[in-house]
Amino acid sequence: MIAAFLVYPPIYVGLQGTAVGAEVNAFLPGLTFLITMLYLGLFAMSFDFVSGYTGYLSFGHAAFFGVGAYFVVLAANDQVPLVPEGTPFMLTMVIGATLAFLVALAIGAVSFRLTGVYFAMLTLGFAQVMYEAIRHWGYVSSNPREGATVTGDALAVGVPYVDALQVGVGRLAGDSFENVLGMGFDVSATMTSYYALALIVVLCYFAMQRIIHSPFGRVMIAIRENEERAQAIGYDVFWFKMGAFAASAFFAGIAGGLFAAYYRSVSPENTFFFLVTADALIVTIIGGIGTLAGALFGTVFHEWLGDVLSSESGGLAPYLRGTLPDGVLTADVAGFSVADLINATVAGRAPLYLGIVFVLFVLFVPNGLLGTVRDRLGGTVAKRLPDHLERYRR
Repeated sequence: MIAAFLVYPPIYVGLQGTAVGAEVNAFLPGLTFLITMLYLGLFAMSFDFVSGYTGYLSFGHAAFFGVGAYFVVLAANDQVPLVPEGTPFMLTMVIGATLAFLVALAIGAVSFRLTGVYFAMLTLGFAQVMYEAIRHWGYVSSNPREGATVTGDALAVGVPYVDALQVGVGRLAGDSFENVLGMGFDVSATMTSYYALALIVVLCYFAMQRIIHSPFGRVMIAIRENEERAQAIGYDVFWFKMGAFAASAFFAGIAGGLFAAYYRSVSPENTFFFLVTADALIVTIIGGIGTLAGALFGTVFHEWLGDVLSSESGGLAPYLRGTLPDGVLTADVAGFSVADLINATVAGRAPLYLGIVFVLFVLFVPNGLLGTVRDRLGGTVAKRLPDHLERYRR
C-alpha cells in the first residue's frame, strides 16, 4: 500500500495529458485530495487508537487536533513566549502534540472516572468548552471566530536546522523541484507537500502499530474485551487507559500540525468543532474500527466518494455535463431535462449519498472495509494473504 501511494502522484499527473484526462479528473483523486486524506487519515487513526483498542469512544478528540493546529500557527507567528523565534516547524509540531498529550491527561483524569456513553459525552463537553474558548480568545487573532493565519514563509518538513534536508510545504507556498535526478520529471509544490506529509503519517502509523503490538497494547485490547477481568488479574486499568488516551492525543496533535502546515490557517470550525470528531468516527466505522489502518482506508473511500460526487470542477456532475451530447442533456424525462436531473440528483448532493453509504456500512458491513477483509482471510492481510495466494499457484 505504501508503494501504491508512492507511485500514484506521477501516474496521475501523467494520465492527465492523455486521451482519458477527463475521466482521470472526474473519477481519480487529485493530489490536493490525497493531502487531505493524509492528515484526516492520521487523525482518524489516532481516534481509532484509543476508541478501537480500548473501547472508550472519545467524542472530544477534535480538541487535541485543534491544540496541535493552533500551536503550530501561533508558534510560526512568534506568539508563543516559550518558543524562540524561528523554531523549525518539526519541533513546534512535536511540542504542540506534546501539549495535546498533556491536555489529554487532564481531561482523562476526570473523564475516566466514568465509562460508556458518560465518558464519551464528558470528553465532548470538554472539547466544546475549548471550542468556545478559542472562538473568543483575542490573543489568537483580531478576529478569533475566523481563526488565525501563518504570516511568514512556508513551514518546512525535514531535519530541523539542516536546510538541505528540509522542504517547504503548503497549499499556496512550498518548494518545487525541476528535472529530478536528471529524469526530466518535475515535482510540483503540491506533490512535494504530499510526499513530505506522507512520510510523517507513515512514521506515526508504524509508531502506533508498535505500541499496539507491545505488552502495553495487549492490555489495551484486554480492557476493550473485558475491563473487569483485566483489572482482576492485576492491571491498573486506569493508568493504561490514561496512557492510551494521551498517546492518541499526541498523534491527533501531529495531524493538526500537518493540517496547519499545509493550509497555513486554522479556525475553530475546522479544528475544535465536534463535527471534526464525527468525521473521524464515520471513516473509522467505514474502514473498520479496531484495525488502525482501516481508518486510513475509510478516509480514502469516504473522501474519494465525496470528491467524485461534488459539484466542483472534476466531479461527476461536471463530467456528465461536459461529455454527454446536447441532445441527451436536453432530452425530456418525466417533464425534466437530463441536465436538470443531473443538477438535482448529483451536483452538490455528496452529503446525501455519503449518509446513505454510511448507513449501508453500519447495516451490512459492520466490521468495515479492512475488518471484513480480515474476517474473510481469517487474520491480518499481511499474515493470511500469502497462504491464500499459494492456493491459486497450486
